[in-house]
Amino acid sequence: MTEKDLEIEDGDGFTAFFYALLKGMAAIVAKMVKKNKNLVTKRFTNSKDRTPVLVACGWGHWEIARFLYSRTPIHVLTQDKNGRDGAQLISYCLVHRNKSDIGWDLLQKYPKLALTENYSLGHSPLNTLAGLHSAFPSEVPLSCWQRLIYNNIHVQQPQPVPINSDVCVNFEELEDDKRNRRYLISSVTGFFQGVVKNLLKLLGVHDLHEMRLHHVGMLEFLRLMGDVVKSRDLDSKQTDFVLKAIFRAVERGQVEFIKEMCKAIPLMTRDERGRSIFHYAVECRREKVFNLIYGLSEYDRNAILTSADDFNNTILHAAGSLSAHLNHIQGAALQMQRELQWFKEVESIVPLPALETINFTEKMTAREVFTENHKELVKEGEESMKGTATSCTVVGALIVTIMFAAAFTVPGGSNQDTGFPIFLGKKFFRVFLISDSISLFSSTTSVMIFLGILTSRYAEDDFLRSLPTKMLLGLFTLFLSIAAMMVAFSSTLFILLEGESWVSFPIILLAGVPIASFLWMQFPVFFK
Repeated sequence: MTEKDLEIEDGDGFTAFFYALLKGMAAIVAKMVKKNKNLVTKRFTNSKDRTPVLVACGWGHWEIARFLYSRTPIHVLTQDKNGRDGAQLISYCLVHRNKSDIGWDLLQKYPKLALTENYSLGHSPLNTLAGLHSAFPSEVPLSCWQRLIYNNIHVQQPQPVPINSDVCVNFEELEDDKRNRRYLISSVTGFFQGVVKNLLKLLGVHDLHEMRLHHVGMLEFLRLMGDVVKSRDLDSKQTDFVLKAIFRAVERGQVEFIKEMCKAIPLMTRDERGRSIFHYAVECRREKVFNLIYGLSEYDRNAILTSADDFNNTILHAAGSLSAHLNHIQGAALQMQRELQWFKEVESIVPLPALETINFTEKMTAREVFTENHKELVKEGEESMKGTATSCTVVGALIVTIMFAAAFTVPGGSNQDTGFPIFLGKKFFRVFLISDSISLFSSTTSVMIFLGILTSRYAEDDFLRSLPTKMLLGLFTLFLSIAAMMVAFSSTLFILLEGESWVSFPIILLAGVPIASFLWMQFPVFFK
């Protein structure tokens, strides 16, 4: 084929080069570019007029993208179309995890692209970074052991190799590379490496390492973009990019992003509705972002707490709105508790005049807004509490009946002459009596607590401490009664099957299943 043949379009307006690119045919793409160097700059009119390197990134063909990037004249990415191709390329690299070397190279050379509009209308790479899921440590909830491992993983952001034509992959040698890889895998070293890697994956260490590496990379991007924001006189469009990015980061809970951007943009900044960063943080229930308010001077903090948006809604009105981020909390009662905790926390720090501020839309104070918005949640919480309390009362009453009867029908029966239990002198009989008593008393207590829940008035403020505390105590005493009942059962088996441990031990192990099941299902409630 001649150079001109490679530029011939079919009926849909696409060339053979486009189809090779689309299918990820690396070797063919390399040969075509070698034949006709103009292919790397020829835009695909039927693919949103984008350059080949963007199409390769969009379809996830990263080796081809690196190859094309090294051969694409830099002005095509940074000057043509006001740099939208370069901005889009950086955005693609941010979105695709651990594929950021091209974007990092381009952003280091042309930092202005951080605030250049890409092909997503009204967005820049900075907005893309702010919208990424789990891009920063503050976004990712980790358990205690995961946090311990994460904090002790030391990674260094690898410096990408300068991307140029001398260091790019030679696609024509891919087959040799594959053969070499097969030899490596078949070696003893490769085998043990695979075993270790799979073990780390099984333990979750590999995923935590990848997460830490990703976070380090995104923090480097953030630092570089933050330097751009701080060092430049921003025009109105760029300022709008930054503001949108900040409020998007608030919604995500990206504390690191907000801290970096607010070195250049004041924390008092507001969105198009007149809301401050902290107003929006309260609306989105992002406690880590809201806690930044405690690091402000008293003057700035009071200025934010007394300010209102364009509709005269204070930060306490924001706390009075019904959160859209409650799905991760189990049950309507606990959701209502969390909403009350937020409202009480904000209420405790706002000046007194803000408590009586009336907004323009509902003509209500913040407390009235809270009550109005949470009517349905209170009803759902009441139904949830009553349903749980009713079920647990039935279970507790059954345990009371069983353990009361067991106390007078002791294992082995009683001596007909003395009336004392036959196994009174045995150690496990004393264990039986103690565990039976504990089960009886704790189940009785749980029944009384759940009856108290059923007869509660279910006022709004009861969901803050009174009802959750009662539910917690009720579940704890019910669990204690079940556990003690299983101990009493196991003690009876030891007494009756003395010397037959091969029978008693498996049954006792099975007796632990109800306890484990209760813990598995109710532990999240205890924790929260």
